[in-house]
Parts: sequence; C-alpha cells; structure tokens
Amino acid sequence: MGNVNDSLKRSLFAVQKWVEDRSYKGYDPGDGLTSFLRPLTFGNVFAERILQQLIWKCPINVRPLVGVVPLESTKGRGFMAWGYLLLYKVLGSAEYKEKAYACLDWLDRNRELDQTGHSWGNHFDFTTRGGRMKAHTPTIVWSGLIGQAFLEAYEHTHDCQFLEIAKSICRWILTLPQEKTSTGICLSYTGVKQSSIHNSNLLGAGMLARTWKHTKNPEYLDVARQAVIYSCTRQRPDGSWWYGEDPMHHWIDNFHTGYNLDSLKRYIQCTEDTDFRPSLDKGYAYFKKVFFEDTGKPRYYHNRTYPVDIQCAAQAIDTFALFSDYDSEAISWAQKIAEWTIHHMQDGSGCFYYRQYPMILARTPYFHWGQATMFKALAHLLFQLESAPKPQAHSSLAFAP
Repeated sequence: MGNVNDSLKRSLFAVQKWVEDRSYKGYDPGDGLTSFLRPLTFGNVFAERILQQLIWKCPINVRPLVGVVPLESTKGRGFMAWGYLLLYKVLGSAEYKEKAYACLDWLDRNRELDQTGHSWGNHFDFTTRGGRMKAHTPTIVWSGLIGQAFLEAYEHTHDCQFLEIAKSICRWILTLPQEKTSTGICLSYTGVKQSSIHNSNLLGAGMLARTWKHTKNPEYLDVARQAVIYSCTRQRPDGSWWYGEDPMHHWIDNFHTGYNLDSLKRYIQCTEDTDFRPSLDKGYAYFKKVFFEDTGKPRYYHNRTYPVDIQCAAQAIDTFALFSDYDSEAISWAQKIAEWTIHHMQDGSGCFYYRQYPMILARTPYFHWGQATMFKALAHLLFQLESAPKPQAHSSLAFAP
C-alpha cells in the first residue's frame, strides 16, 4: 500500500505544482470566444459555436495563435480549495490549510456581486445549442460544487464564516427558476431562464441538503427533496439518466452520471431520507457496469468509449472514493482508474492531458477541466486510502448514512 500511495502522492504533488506555478490560471474548453477572431462571427450564435468548437476540439492547442490567454477559473479554485482541505486532513500540514483558506477567500471576493447570494460562473462568454451564456452568469453547477468546498471547510474547522457563505449560496439557489411538476421540481441551471438538467438539479439538492444538516432550515430540505423526486422519478429503468429530459439533451455520459450519484448520496447521508436508496443502488450499479473498461480506462458515453476525457477520469476517481463506505470494491476501482490515467494522460511536467482519441492525444492542459478536478480527485482518493473506514461486507453495497 505504501508504494501505491507514494506513486499517488508524486502525481498529486506534480499537478499541484503545475497549477501553483501558473498562479491558478489556465485554458478552459469553452474559452474560444475570447479569441480576436470572434468579431468575424458578426454576433451570429451558430458562427460563434463553430469558432468555439474549432478552438475547443482541435487536437493541437491553437489558443496562443488566436489570442486566447489563460484565465482565472472559479470552479478551478473551488476544486483546489477542496483538495487542499483533504490534504490537510491527511498530512496535517498547516500549509494546505492556508492554501485552502486563500482559495476560499479569493472565491468570496470574486463572487458575482449583482446576485442575491454567493454564486459563480465562467470568466468568458459561452455559446451552446441552447443559446449564449454571458461571462459571469452564475450557474448552479459552479456554485453548488464550490459550495461543497465551503461546507468541507466548515465541517473541518467549525469556522462560522464558511457556513454563512454556504447559506448565502443556498439563498441564491432558492431564487432560481423551477420547473414545477406533479413529480417534483427541477432547479434551473442558471437564473436567466428555466433550463432543466439532471446533474445541475441534483447538485443544487446536494448543496441544500448538506447545508440543512447544519442549519435545519426547513425550506432547504423541502426544495432539496422535491428536486430529488424530480430526477429520481425520471431515472431510466436501467438506472441511467439522460443529461436532460428535452430530446436535445438525450445522451448519457460518464461524469454527469457521477455528479448525479455524488449528489444523491450526499442528500441521503445528510437527511437520512432512505426513500431514494433504490435509485442510488440502480444508478451506482449502472455507473460501475457501463462506464469503465477492465483496465480502468474510462468511457465517455454509455455506448462508446471515445473520446477518453480527463473529466470522466477525475469524476470517476472522485465518485468511487466517495462510495468507499458503500461498496467494498469502490476504492480498488478508484485506484485502477487513477493508475491508468496517471500512466496514459499525465505529462512529465505534472499536468494532465485533455483527451485521448483512437489515433490522437489532445494534450491541451486545461485548468479546471483537467488539473483542478484531478487534484481534488487524487486528494480524495489519498484521504480514503489513509483515513476512511471501509465497508464491512465485500460487494454488499453496505451503506451507512
């Protein structure tokens, strides 16, 4: 075990150094519209999507050639803070606590100030098939995941400033549009218009539930439960979820499924509401069966492997680490995926590559998408290997709230 942990630490410290040496700035998959070529799109959404996708999907990093520069990332800072806190718990070095606090302080100062509560978004415009999202438009995905880092800090330090920020995030979540149905509500991806997506809905529920555990605010629990009802009643018979219920969102992928499972598990743990345990069981079994090869290589979609994406690897390691008290095989799967990813997708400089295609390796080192998510995932795995209790029964899906 020592040799395995030593190898994991070398990889972890290498990516940490890579991020810190660049002052927490980097490229992002969706940053193409910051290029000086954008005026050539003449404000046309379809043309913006083409430019964005060309820069995003090019296997060679063309950003320096088209004027795209490394930027700050709120989600990246959130994952770095979360990883630092986990390392502090494992290694006990005050250095990691100080770095976590610095990231959280930066996030507090760089929240979107025109909102009703703490929330965060991208530092660039982003155009999707659903339309244009302006820079600094907060999303429930960014805000919910960053909020988990603040709650991690509060639970470890009992410093009330972190809980106050978590409550502020929940206040913002409660202002979001909601799709209200006879079987639950769906929290919107953004506050601009209703956008019903399962992973963002459940991330919001997970944030509300974990904050409710400390505040007992009944509105947090009520909205979280209604959001969980929405997504669990729309879970497919095999245990999977579409990305969203709109036909344009009918795909099933690895890392969004991981978000769903993490959030559902956190909801059950924090509320002790076991009504949704069957959904968790089905979803986890599907995730484990469908999205990985025996070598640990992660598959992107339920029906095909490529592209092998660093976000899928990072989220899978993180999800299996989180489920270490639920499935006796989870840690071994997390280790297997980590070993495959380190061997096949980590550069000698410490950074992780973006994607592997059948004949091409896309080496662009994204900050939040590859480095920060892998840093947090590897820190989580190390924490579980060295600190966390393991389930009592082999492959029994034993689960203690």
